[in-house]
Amino acid sequence: MMTDTFTPFRRRPIRVINRVGEELRARGVSVVDLSADTLRRRAEKATGLAWIADPQADEALDVLCTSIVEEADLSLLGSFIIRARMHGILCTRLRVAELIRADPEITSMPIGPPIVIAGLQRSGTTMLHRLIAADPEVRAVGSWEVIHLLPRKHEKPGRPTIRVAQTTMAELALRYLNPRFFAIHAVEADGPEEDVLLQEYSLLSQVPEAMLNVPSYSTWLRRQDMRRSYEYLKTLLQILHAQNPRPRWVLKTPAHLENLSALLDVFPDALIVQTHRDPVRTTASFSSMLAHGHSMFSDRVDAESVARHWLGLNGAMVDRALDVRAQRPDVFVDVRYPDLVDDPLAEVERIYTAAGFVLTDEVRARMDEHRAGHAQYAHGVHTYDLEDFGLTADEVRTVYSRYRAAFDL
Repeated sequence: MMTDTFTPFRRRPIRVINRVGEELRARGVSVVDLSADTLRRRAEKATGLAWIADPQADEALDVLCTSIVEEADLSLLGSFIIRARMHGILCTRLRVAELIRADPEITSMPIGPPIVIAGLQRSGTTMLHRLIAADPEVRAVGSWEVIHLLPRKHEKPGRPTIRVAQTTMAELALRYLNPRFFAIHAVEADGPEEDVLLQEYSLLSQVPEAMLNVPSYSTWLRRQDMRRSYEYLKTLLQILHAQNPRPRWVLKTPAHLENLSALLDVFPDALIVQTHRDPVRTTASFSSMLAHGHSMFSDRVDAESVARHWLGLNGAMVDRALDVRAQRPDVFVDVRYPDLVDDPLAEVERIYTAAGFVLTDEVRARMDEHRAGHAQYAHGVHTYDLEDFGLTADEVRTVYSRYRAAFDL
């Protein structure tokens, strides 16, 4: 269902396609098979590689696919998109395994101490991430790399033209499906992206629940040892580093707040940059982003339910982060949203100093150039209100009471 205040954006051709899907479903016709076994077989056929048994990954795939089929209530178009996404993930897993089999030394490649940006959604993480990624000495995960991680056959080193072009087409498709989403979170094919999208390849990540209603998978995920996800993330970073090495890495995703212990086990020298903003503001904005995101895959979005799920999840995430901070205060740098907006380069310089980097005049100029080309509201104005999602400011303040007290928010 839709809340009274949330209506998804729908172009007429999409409404027609999804209406056909509803009619077929009413007649008991299943168009898209999203069962785990079918997806495994399709990946094997596409790659010519045998599926490699992995108890945790196989369980994750089974739980996720069952949750999608039984709970996500996908539209017809949403079903096709999710099948393509899952197909890409499984094919990439098989090809990564084959690459490592052929070149096992790639997993010994060192990844230098990364800067890891981990703050609540809508607290300036994207702005800060893209600013630091403007430094030519710093490596970030590109949007095109997230979708097309491995080089194409006959691709020349350093010239991923086809992969970038394919991602650009996907970006244009997303703009067509939901241009309102770009006012909330602009996706750029050649820009840096969240590394949680790399963790999706481990089948252990927050990505599915950020896109779909998959409560069974969400409950199952909370019980898992997430070190496996971060170990796989490191492997994928090593593969990307081999394609385009740079001295330093910057990673970013709010999801890291939930699993900082696992992250620090795998990246023990990481510098954690935690951004802070009034949770009442971040909750309203992120709830809107979630509702619009879910609406690309389903015609029935319970925006209030989605918002409440993530309010509880985010509250638990920042509390877990506080527990890690109590044990490892030395690895954290705090950035407040008003300070970041007021003087972003001053905040970057503080981060660089803590990381042992030097912010040169040349890099400053590059960052200023990036800021000039990425003005706020370039993709439209994002309007939102807590009441749109059945929440109140007092509820939000209560959930975040420990976090707010720790940082005087």
